[in-house]
Amino acid sequence: MNRESLAQLRALIIAHVLFSLRTALEAVGHNKLRAALTSLGILFGVASVIAMLAIGKGAETEILEQMRLLGSNSIIITPIVEQQEGKVKDSGEKKPRKYTPGLTAADAAAIAKVVPHVEASSGEVVVNTLITREGNRRSGKVVGVDSAYFRLTNLELVAGSQFTRDQVEQGRPVAIIGNGVRTRFFTSDNPLGRAIKVGENWLTVVGVLADRKVSAQTAQKLGIRDANMDVYVPVHTMLLRYRNRAQVTQRDIEAANRNSGGGMVVVVDASQATEDDEARAERTNYNQLDKIIVRVDDAAAMPAVAEVIHRLLIRRHNAVIDFEITVPELLLKQQQNTKRIFNIVLGAIASISLIVGGIGIMNIMLASILERIREIGVRRAMGATQKDILFQFLAEAVLISVAGGVAGIALGSGISFGIERLAAIKTSVSGLSVFLAFGVSFTVGLVFGIVPAYRAAKQDPVVCLRYE
Repeated sequence: MNRESLAQLRALIIAHVLFSLRTALEAVGHNKLRAALTSLGILFGVASVIAMLAIGKGAETEILEQMRLLGSNSIIITPIVEQQEGKVKDSGEKKPRKYTPGLTAADAAAIAKVVPHVEASSGEVVVNTLITREGNRRSGKVVGVDSAYFRLTNLELVAGSQFTRDQVEQGRPVAIIGNGVRTRFFTSDNPLGRAIKVGENWLTVVGVLADRKVSAQTAQKLGIRDANMDVYVPVHTMLLRYRNRAQVTQRDIEAANRNSGGGMVVVVDASQATEDDEARAERTNYNQLDKIIVRVDDAAAMPAVAEVIHRLLIRRHNAVIDFEITVPELLLKQQQNTKRIFNIVLGAIASISLIVGGIGIMNIMLASILERIREIGVRRAMGATQKDILFQFLAEAVLISVAGGVAGIALGSGISFGIERLAAIKTSVSGLSVFLAFGVSFTVGLVFGIVPAYRAAKQDPVVCLRYE
């Protein structure tokens, strides 16, 4: 077959399809209400497909963003600071309380040295303080970390360099500041090499972190902080110059005596009560570190590594469980599995709706054959072939189904938006989901419309013309 013949065949097919669509539009236009009611099943089914895919895509995007914030293959170890209140009951038996050093920098070093599959570990100490420079003062946090911390938490530097090994081991007065600290205290100056007063110490800025925007809800759920207003110092600088809970100093004893003076506490307002609770929690916190972050080199080994770390810390803490081990990636996967189950339920609803909608289309098209049997006879008498009748009825079924699919895409997008606003579940409607939903609606119309179209095409034209 030459090129000219192919062009003629293509033109003939296009003309035939356009004629069938025009005829189908006229037939549907005569029964708009019936066509609209018939397409409702397809509408709700496609809307469920769009919502299901949007929730799945949103969950995947959210998981990837959270993994980027937490760092891959991470294990988080946090201390448990218990505060028990209540009446004393004298049972006659006194259980000796075992001594535990709490979570210490030595624990972080032991984990990196002893536990297999551990790529790196980093301790973290957080102390509330005041940041001062050139007459400006603002509350903030000073965070003691080591050189591996920024790599483990995916904190990027836009200027300067990370802490060197000498700066960490010798406790040098150096700092890496967040982007918020730079914009508030170094509006027109280059912060690198400049001094900033943090608490009672002057620190030299050696690095600036990139701006990382984290919502308060995400930060609370993941247990991370907004690093923009933090000042990071080497962990030994923190322990030497700011706070080392493993050591009880004369200043701590005097502060404890002042706070407990006379055994009477006067609370002025709710904010003061909160401050007293925080101060009390700080006094009872004997842990040198507030957190240990561990990076595992193999994701499959994370549960086993967490178990080994648990046993190691129990042995180091004299069988006292004053710590908690969290594997964020496993928690996120559990959350993802929960949303996947929700998607399966939505998929089942969508499948049922699509099947019911397809059956409705088939039923209406079969019923319309009897209503339009004289029309079929007239068209056959005028020269229409069985294929013409077949394509006409098939085009009507596909048109009804596609119309319901388009309306379902709009409804599903609205449902996805409503779910994100009302249920705080991240959703994302992608072009692929729209294309898939359109294809599903087209396929349903094609599959469930073929039987009525075939039956209409097989009608005897003589019988059709004589039908009353």
